[in-house]
Amino acid sequence: MPDPLKELFRARFGAEAEAPVPVRAEGSNRRIYRLKSGKTTAIGVLNEDVKENRAFIEFSKHFRREGIPVPEFYGEDASGTAYLEEDLGDETLFQLLGRKRTPKGLPEEVVAAYREVVRWLPRIQIAAGATLDDRWCYPRKSFDKQSMLWDLNYFKYYFLTLGGIVFHEERLEEDFSRFADYLLAADRDYFMCRDFQSRNVMLKDGRPYFIDYQGGRRGALQYDVASLLYDAKADLPFELRDELLELYLREASKHAAVDKAEFKKFFPGFVLIRIMQAMGAYGLRGFHEKKPLFLQSIPYAIRNIERVLLTSSLPVEVPELMDVFKRLVASSALRQFGAAKLRLRVRVQSFSYKHGLPKDPSGHGGGYVFDCRCLPNPGRRAEFTKSTGRDPDVVAYLSKEADVDRWLRSACALVDQAVEDYGRRNFTHLFVAFGCTGGQHRSVYCAERLAKHLSDQGVGVSVVHREQKSWPAR
Repeated sequence: MPDPLKELFRARFGAEAEAPVPVRAEGSNRRIYRLKSGKTTAIGVLNEDVKENRAFIEFSKHFRREGIPVPEFYGEDASGTAYLEEDLGDETLFQLLGRKRTPKGLPEEVVAAYREVVRWLPRIQIAAGATLDDRWCYPRKSFDKQSMLWDLNYFKYYFLTLGGIVFHEERLEEDFSRFADYLLAADRDYFMCRDFQSRNVMLKDGRPYFIDYQGGRRGALQYDVASLLYDAKADLPFELRDELLELYLREASKHAAVDKAEFKKFFPGFVLIRIMQAMGAYGLRGFHEKKPLFLQSIPYAIRNIERVLLTSSLPVEVPELMDVFKRLVASSALRQFGAAKLRLRVRVQSFSYKHGLPKDPSGHGGGYVFDCRCLPNPGRRAEFTKSTGRDPDVVAYLSKEADVDRWLRSACALVDQAVEDYGRRNFTHLFVAFGCTGGQHRSVYCAERLAKHLSDQGVGVSVVHREQKSWPAR
């Protein structure tokens, strides 16, 4: 039994604690124990970083006064390197998520828990944050440029370098500076918990409690909700993330004047800097300290980057950083760490060669472009002028052509091979495009046929007809 914790337990409860049970502290240098005497339990922490301890203790006291569900502080020793707090049990939001997740998705119990957590977050950041004494913030009072550059270089040296990702250091440093300046333009006068993720939400008697906010400081609202929604191994469905983000914005608006459009302008950037900070930790703990548990998060983090690249654009030019992201997305080796099994989605597109080749928006760069101009052309027949490759008359015409069927079967076979291989290697996007002269008949028909072929096999598919806006009205 560590003597300081033994004395703190005796002073608080007037009883001798039994032999302590170590509590796992992933990604932390703190030593954490559960102390018990009869039915009385407490959590004891040993940590040589006195300033970090002071931040946690003072924040805990403040949040308790403000009605935020955090552990009650029981006492500390004279050196400031040991303290005792309330035992909130063993179940975290992350554990509930893992225990209840099914192949069909997340049950309402888990979704309800996330909604409750999201409702609490603005109260922590805005309501309780407004009166928090920021002199206890450690190691910085705010998430300023220095803090951001620390995180970005953490990502560079511990993940990119140790992970073997090629980059141009000078250009990347310049991009880091521009990227940080872009984030600094967001409103940053709130409390930022810093590590607001599912592992740091305890569930006790059906109620969430929050821990590990000792790195908190002044910062933007976007960071913490990005941390929660893009928590790598939590792997929340993207539709749920969108729903929770909207809920967060409604709740935050009850406590402050939040400009929704302005918030969303900065949100992708905070998602990316949070992912990079986390990947730095995966590199330090996984590549450097040889802890394989941390490597298991890498495929999920890469998929999150891929999602941001697909759905957002940054209002700042950071070409070298974007090239780094694309190399991460394209890395088969990084995607295969651990037991992650991510679902492949195929984007099928039709287009007209008159308007140029299509681009793969995922940044992945893998896939096929098929030229349908070798096939019989319904566009040369007057009766099909206003029809497309989705209409029954064109479908009937092309379906009867043996050359079309033979060509399509060959194309489908090539795509099937890629789908099998990409799925095995944990890639999440494959791009397949069909082009013809006008982007109206043959390419559309082939895209629809491939989409149905893949969908019938249970593969996720999205279909885009690039030239649809210029199709003639029927």
